[in-house]
Amino acid sequence: MSDPADVAATFCATLVDEWVRAGLTDAVVCPGSRSTPMALALAADGRLALHVHHDERAAGFVALGLGAATGRPAVVLTTSGTAAVELHPAVVEAHHGRVPLLVCTADRPPELRGVGAPQTIDQVHLFGRSVRWFAEPGVPDEAASTAWRPLAARAVVEALGAPPGPVHLNLAFREPLVGAAGQLPVGRDGGRPWLRRPMAGEPASADVAALASAFDGRRVLVVAGGAVGDGDGVLHAARCFGWPVVADPRSGCRVPDEVVVVHVDALLRHQPTAEALRPDVVLRCGTPPASKVLGQWLAGLDDAWQVGVDTWGAVVDPDGVLASMVTAEPGALCRALVGRDLAPSPPSWLGAWAQADAVASEVVRSCLAEDRAAEQPTEPMVAADVVAALPDGAALVVSSSMPVRDVEWYAAARDGLRVLANRGANGIDGVVSTAVGVALAGGPTAVLVGDVAFLHDSNALLGLVGRAVDLTIVVVDNRGGGIFSFLSQAATVDPVAFEALFGTPHDVELATLAAAHGLVTMEAHDPSSVSDAVSASMAAGGVRLVVVRTDRATNPAAHDRIHTAVAIALDRARATP
Repeated sequence: MSDPADVAATFCATLVDEWVRAGLTDAVVCPGSRSTPMALALAADGRLALHVHHDERAAGFVALGLGAATGRPAVVLTTSGTAAVELHPAVVEAHHGRVPLLVCTADRPPELRGVGAPQTIDQVHLFGRSVRWFAEPGVPDEAASTAWRPLAARAVVEALGAPPGPVHLNLAFREPLVGAAGQLPVGRDGGRPWLRRPMAGEPASADVAALASAFDGRRVLVVAGGAVGDGDGVLHAARCFGWPVVADPRSGCRVPDEVVVVHVDALLRHQPTAEALRPDVVLRCGTPPASKVLGQWLAGLDDAWQVGVDTWGAVVDPDGVLASMVTAEPGALCRALVGRDLAPSPPSWLGAWAQADAVASEVVRSCLAEDRAAEQPTEPMVAADVVAALPDGAALVVSSSMPVRDVEWYAAARDGLRVLANRGANGIDGVVSTAVGVALAGGPTAVLVGDVAFLHDSNALLGLVGRAVDLTIVVVDNRGGGIFSFLSQAATVDPVAFEALFGTPHDVELATLAAAHGLVTMEAHDPSSVSDAVSASMAAGGVRLVVVRTDRATNPAAHDRIHTAVAIALDRARATP
């Protein structure tokens, strides 16, 4: 095998074979010349689902969505130069969101670097500290073939590390770029991968014993955020010990259950309730919910002992209040606690939380019912109705800014729905593309996104109708950046300057944009039609856009009305003997 092109082809085929052995199932490929050897190897293998995307930025988020949905890294491949740079937003989100991702960037050989060769930039450590591991094996060399399988296997192991995240392989190829793969280096017997990473272990017995002692008979509050894992394990312990669970929609714990607290944001805005519900101990599982009110309340619990539990031992403590950290999968830790001789919390503890949440839930339901009878949809109503309208077994991707907050604050608890969001870096980058990746992983999928985030990721629509996915894109169109109306800038900045800098109105007709990509658009003109439009789109299958027009100027008032109504109801409940 003396032909360099054949060596490169064999090198790439070996990497792909090893990735398949490691359980990888998907690759997202962007068109380009220098990446030809790897693109051809991915296509020729046939065991990986191949998703071709014109836009590198969108492709990175498609791969991110695949990884978030499956827990397996997806390969994303680009050519050299600025094409590789376009992956950076997805790499950053994968890093902070702890999503496995295998980034392969093609590059020029060493002799073409730094001499003005076209489409050549410095790609060494291109993504800095945002990757779990970087490797540049150099131009494929047959003499180094024994290192090819270990390289491929380690890339997967590092992507599935503690915690998972992105890995970057910078692959240099010389022309000619098209060769024929020869005999691959021998792999492990039985199709096993060259290297495996052990799964996250059970909690240490010493940690379980210490927590059991600290929790014994005390008023424990569980905050279940993202990356919880075994939500059933958390709920099982909560039922056994009478612990209320503040359940983020992403946690897997936000189901109809006597221990689940849904409307914590509204409860904690009411100062007497916030004071009455102060715990002795807080068990903070995974990453934080979106609610700033909840975060500030937790930060102010000076007399409570707060312990964080994270599968990979990451310290999630922006306010510096944790007194202890436990490395364990939260559900496994909670199940281990059930096996200990541990007294439950006082019965009145769970009762107080349940009673307050029941009051808030009834008020929220009533307010949203009034919104459905109004002339125009409100954004709290849209979020609640989208969650309720999705079929069992569906996945919902929620955009940052207001959609993730509206779902967290106003949607009712329900079974049969998986909620995902890019809350690593909390950006609005690539939300629709992420949802495309989730949909490619299988199953009906919806995404709830604002108009600015939708426009920011409009290249997600490229070729989307031909991808054989069931995806409903629900766009809340308030003609600009709605979240800024909730911030101090709205009251302190000159209105004209505020609109130009923060409101950022646009004149894009979203249905026309969607039609240019062959998508069918359903417009929900009145509040009562939102749920019907989402249900009809999901039942029809394929890719559809549902546009819901809301009023950005009145949106803060719609939220305030609900919060005020909850506060009044809580005051009445406190005054009732």
